[in-house]
Amino acid sequence: MAVNVDPDLQREIARFGGHDVSLCMNCGLCTAICPLSEESGSSFPRRVIHLLQVGGADKLAQTVDPWLCYYCGECSESCPRDANPGETMMAARRYLTARYDWTGLAGLFYKSAAAEITGLAFVGLLVAALFVFFHAPVVTDHVELNTFAPVHWVELGDLVMAALLTFFLLTNAARMAWGFMGGAEMLRISPFVYLKQIPVFLVHFFTQRRWRRCGSERSTTHWLTHVILVSGYLSMLTLVLVLLRWFQTDEVHSFYHPQRLWGYYATAALLYGTVTFMISRWREADPMHRFSEASDWIFLVMLFLTALTGIIMHALRIADLPMATYVSYVIHLAIAVPMLVVEVPFGKWAHLFYRPLALYLTSVREAAALAARQPAAAAA
Repeated sequence: MAVNVDPDLQREIARFGGHDVSLCMNCGLCTAICPLSEESGSSFPRRVIHLLQVGGADKLAQTVDPWLCYYCGECSESCPRDANPGETMMAARRYLTARYDWTGLAGLFYKSAAAEITGLAFVGLLVAALFVFFHAPVVTDHVELNTFAPVHWVELGDLVMAALLTFFLLTNAARMAWGFMGGAEMLRISPFVYLKQIPVFLVHFFTQRRWRRCGSERSTTHWLTHVILVSGYLSMLTLVLVLLRWFQTDEVHSFYHPQRLWGYYATAALLYGTVTFMISRWREADPMHRFSEASDWIFLVMLFLTALTGIIMHALRIADLPMATYVSYVIHLAIAVPMLVVEVPFGKWAHLFYRPLALYLTSVREAAALAARQPAAAAA
């Protein structure tokens, strides 16, 4: 069987934030010290670094190893050559995210902070322009947000945005699955196997539970913060994309409506998670935050500003300040929409989807192999 070798893979990984993989002498200490490597029976990070060293780009795309790592940093702290295997695993995930993306935008944004900021600014200005030129009547003696921005208009825009995000994310996921499962080999697996393993994806998507098994108290704390952050993100996404007519109302100016209590939790979770991770990256105290790419900061800042502008807009609305409410609403959407449009399919958020997908596809592959062995064993 022919094996394709990419001689530029090491340089490419460096462009995604990877360190010099030639420093690694494959001693295996990183694998020996990683509790998740022992649990899964895989030899990551050692195998991933070896694939990078020999230019095994296709093999890298077919292994779950990069997605098994949660970057606790123990391997980097213990490496005798300072090869920083934890950051290399992170760079491998960025590289794979770009490889899955058929538009090329993920690779462009990861390699260029200017390109990512330009993309965010373009979408944000487009959103602001839509409100400047097509807003509904402006009531100035009291707040009527649903008159200024009719909820059915905003809801229609949400549905269009959700459809686009779903299209890009699922088509990229299909490319990932095709490469991960060995191309046409994935078509030989029974659809029932794929269906039966769906709970694996759901469990890992919503809980990221393997993160807790990294073995250190620090990792458990990061996992809990991540769970809180994701719960706030998914809560806000549900309120905006699914329950907007219930969430964006002008009926009462009260802090205690049920949907607002849910919105307060989502805002608090987003602010807590983003501020915690930004402080950690700023201090560079933890190994996983010692090296930060621009994409890491941009995602956290955009998510933080989305939550902050949302709660500011709500406070102005409660205070019944019409023009301030309308302006802050436009600013809020000019931040939230590009954050979703750029970061979900092409940026940092995509990791949240690809990691459980890789674990799901691995379980499908294992289940299919087990089903193939059973008839052979019975015949013997």
